[in-house]
Amino acid sequence: MPKRVDHEERRGQIAEALVRVAGRRGLHAVGMRDVAAEAGVSLRLVQYYFGTKEKLLLYGLRHLTDRFTARVGARLRATGENPGPRATAEALLLTSLPTDEESRTFHLLYSSYAILSVTDEVLAAQPFIDSPDAAEDALAGLLRQAQKDGLADPGVDTRTEAISLLAMAAGMGTSVLVGQRPAESAAEVLRHHLDRIFTPPQA
Repeated sequence: MPKRVDHEERRGQIAEALVRVAGRRGLHAVGMRDVAAEAGVSLRLVQYYFGTKEKLLLYGLRHLTDRFTARVGARLRATGENPGPRATAEALLLTSLPTDEESRTFHLLYSSYAILSVTDEVLAAQPFIDSPDAAEDALAGLLRQAQKDGLADPGVDTRTEAISLLAMAAGMGTSVLVGQRPAESAAEVLRHHLDRIFTPPQA
């Protein structure tokens, strides 16, 4: 009896191949033929599942997003039960820093896709991620919760702080990626700003 093909597993296999090749060569230099060779499948099979390179890239980014979410969850579980808004915010921000091969690839591919989409109309027409403001909304929600719990400065604008922290994390990630500063130095800067927000003013 022929083996039943798990199509989602096969898509994941191809997405992993995309991530490996793009991590080595850069997203701009990756073709569907390269991905097929890396995955050990035919070019026709890659085309069957994704149709175009752009759709393959988008699937690959969503695949990376799922892995990022899992890494945030693992970091939170390591802090123990009920980590609270501060630990959750820190996990979200610090996980995005390129501290190992997987997080380096995550930062590199997301940054590359954003830059390529500026001049590539087909890439720009695709949703970059399902909900572009998801991280911003989540972080702002954590800050609001901390304010309600008396764990953060009630005077800060949570939306502005969330935007600033995410932009800072992205910039710090790039500085680590290009060797401007070590990852721990970037983490210290992010913790410094979290300390500022999560320290209520003294009565």
